[in-house]
Parts: sequence; structure tokens; C-alpha cells
Amino acid sequence: MTPSPQPPIEHTEPHGHNGHAHAGPGPSDGHPGGHSDRPSDSHFDGGSRASDGSSDGHPPGPSHGHGHSHGHGPAAPVSKHLRKVIAAVLIPFAVAVFVGMVVLWPGGAPGHERTGVGFDRQTQQGVVVSIEQVDCKSVNAAQVPATGTPAAPGGSGGQAAPTGECKKATVEVTSGPDKGRTFVEVVQPGAPRQLEDGQEVVVAYAPDAPRDLQYSVIDVNRKLPMALLAGIFAIAVVVVGRMRGLFALVALVVSFGVLTLFILPAILQGSNPLVVAVVGASAIMLIALYMCHGLTARTSVAVLGTLVSLLLIGLLGSGFIDWAFLSGNTDDNTGLIHGLYPDIDMSGLLLAGVIIGSLGVLDDVTVTQTSAVWELHHADPSMGPRALYRAAIRIGRDHIASVVNTLVLAYAGAALPLLLLFSIANSSMGSVANSELVAEEIVRTLVGSIGLVASVPVTTVLAALVVSADRPGSPAGAPAAGPVRGRGRRRKR
Repeated sequence: MTPSPQPPIEHTEPHGHNGHAHAGPGPSDGHPGGHSDRPSDSHFDGGSRASDGSSDGHPPGPSHGHGHSHGHGPAAPVSKHLRKVIAAVLIPFAVAVFVGMVVLWPGGAPGHERTGVGFDRQTQQGVVVSIEQVDCKSVNAAQVPATGTPAAPGGSGGQAAPTGECKKATVEVTSGPDKGRTFVEVVQPGAPRQLEDGQEVVVAYAPDAPRDLQYSVIDVNRKLPMALLAGIFAIAVVVVGRMRGLFALVALVVSFGVLTLFILPAILQGSNPLVVAVVGASAIMLIALYMCHGLTARTSVAVLGTLVSLLLIGLLGSGFIDWAFLSGNTDDNTGLIHGLYPDIDMSGLLLAGVIIGSLGVLDDVTVTQTSAVWELHHADPSMGPRALYRAAIRIGRDHIASVVNTLVLAYAGAALPLLLLFSIANSSMGSVANSELVAEEIVRTLVGSIGLVASVPVTTVLAALVVSADRPGSPAGAPAAGPVRGRGRRRKR
């Protein structure tokens, strides 16, 4: 191998890069093998590693000299012109989302007169102060209280025969205007939820019922274990993710804020659920992605890929929900919503749920694919867009398989009791799939999965084009060899 010695050249640019020696294999004055053509994190690039010690210098080669025209210092992997193009697309989109939120902002959920059915009940907190074992016959355990139904998940009212020993619980109300008042709750032996002495419970209040039947236990208080689990989750995210994990938690809180303060009240006020879902999901996407991953070109490409995929999901979902005649009113909860707010478009609410449910997984896929393209470019800057796409799409295929399986299993797990009922009834797969309850989940799963599958090539193409287009430096001065390895040291030839 013939060496190609190069004389040291004095530089006069005010960047402090003076006297680089390119002939020796050892590190020079703290710079990794010469001046760098890679960006630093201070640029709007999203993919640089200028400060992490990874090989940021030019690859060695006979043609490497100081004849190229660009100045010293890091440069972004996309040109200033291309960054302006990205901004020209995303800034109007962000402004449109902001204007949409202002126009559709509900100002709170509309009030209504409580029906006392299902979740639409007045509730207070309570605590079990004593438990007494009694004969079920002596307390008429089969009687259904005025605040519940035989099929209600809470309460003690079931239709079991009054035999055996029952629990007679004395419950004290600990919140509300009747704080300190006590009532008796009878729990049958076969009830799915048994009460214990000192247990905190949630009680329902029916003001129109007789005084002795105004209060009944409908659930247990789970605030402490839920809060503890949330705390463990937050600590784990921050310990592993550090600042990035902290920002992710903040973005999660913001997402719930948009959902509870904007999306849900706006739908209840009669706004089009699809429009509300698109605006709300777009706001969540912009806030979460840029907060977690920074205001960079890499994040902007992920935003664009997510936006295209959400548009596809919306179009497919709208078409197939109408074609399959899915009403969105399939259970007690949706029936109650429709009864309280008859102006709500339930099929539009179903489509809104598909869009919002797909957003979280879409963010994961698009960010991962964009990061893969950026890291491949970082490892080999000489790769063109086609080579970058081919390398990154192989990563995407593995991601597609795992994500689609995750979606299917998640929806199947949510609908497992329903599937068990169909299995008990010995229903055929065709009749099961044709029922509206299952058809909704099938459409939700398949439409979301199609959007996820499409997001991989779409995001990969966008990232490959952006990261390789209009790179600084002319072809005459571009390196021909692979990347430098090591920290501050050029590879020997």
C-alpha cells in the first residue's frame, strides 16, 4: 500500500484549527484526525454525536487534503435550504393545530342531570368500620338495593339464593355532606368482591331513594396501590432515561391534559369527534415528540411520517367504519353516552378512538426508523438515499412484525371476556367476526396495523432523503473511504 504523505498546512480561519498533522496515526491536538464534517447537537439536525467522542473526523484516504471549499467547524447533515423546507411544512401545520384547538376549545364538559345509572352516579368515599357474620335468610340477601342492579359490578345486590352465611358490613361515609353517616351493606358468600374491616370503599348516593337505601358500596378504593405503582413507574423511567425520561413523563402528563381538557369535553359539547381527534392527536404528537427528542430535523421527519400515517388511518377508518355499518354503540357505556348526549356521532367517536389509539405506537415506529437512518448515515456518511433506505427498511421489517403482533394481542386481551362468551356459546369464527362488538375490534386493529406498516417505508424514505440531500461539501472534496474508528485517532492504512 503506497502512502500518500501530505504536508501540514497553516490555516487562517478563526476557528482555532491550526497545525493539524495528518500523516501520523496518533491523535492530534484534541481533534479526532482533523477537522470535522459532522454536526454537533447545537444544530437543527437531530443526529449528531460531535460531543460523544465517536469518530467525527474525515476518513483517511489519498485524496484527503485541505482543498475543499467549506470552512472549519461542524455542519448540519441537511442544508439550510432543506431545513427551511421542513420548517415551511411543519410551522403552518403547528399553527393550524393551534388555531383548531382555539376554535374547538370547549371550556369544560357540559352539565347534565345525573341519571344514577352506571358511571353516571353521585359517589362519595367511605370506610368499613365493622364486619358481622349473619345468616343470609335473616337479612334478605337477595334483595337488590335501589342504587344497583343485579348485573352491576359493584354493590351487594345479586340474585343468589339467600342461604349460608353473609357478611353484614357497617360502612361510614367519609366525604360529602353526609360525612359521618353510617349504613349497612350485606355481602353474599359468592360475591366477587368481599369487604374487610377497615377497608376503604367507594359508595354511591341516590338522593331520591328511601333514606335506608340511599347509600351502597359500588367499589373499593384503589388510590394507594395505583399511586404507588405510578410512582415506581416514574422512578424507573427517570433512573433509566435520566433527563430524556423526565421529559417523557412531562409529555405524558401533557398528553393526558390535552385528552381530558380538550378532546373529551369538545366531543361532549357536540363537536365533530373526527376533527377533534385529529386536532388533539396532532397537538399531542407535536408536544410529545419535540419535548422528548428535541427541536431537530430528525424529530421533524418523525413528525411528518406520523402525520402521513395518521392521515392514512383516518381515511381507511372512515371508509371501513361506514362500509361495515359500525354504529359505535355496542355496550352499556356507549349506550349511556348516546342516551345522555344524543347529538354525539358515535361512529365518529369510534373513528376518533382508532386515531388516538394508534398515535402512541406510531410515535414509537417513526422515531425508531428515523433514528435508524440517522445512525446509519452517521456510521457511513458516503451512503446515498437508496442505500440508506435499503439498510433501514431491514430494521423496519423486524419492527413491523413485533408491533403488529403487539397491537393484535393488546386488542385481543381487552376483548378476552367477550371472546370467552362466544367460545362458551360454541359460535363459529364467522359469526363471531360478524358481530358488531368483535367487528369493531377487528376494524380498529387492522386499520391501525395498516397505518403502522405504512409508516415504516414512508418515514424511512423521508429520513433517507432528508439526511442525504444537499449535504455540505462538494463532490470534489467528499471523502471516498469509510468512517474513522476510535477516539481522536485515524485508522492506519
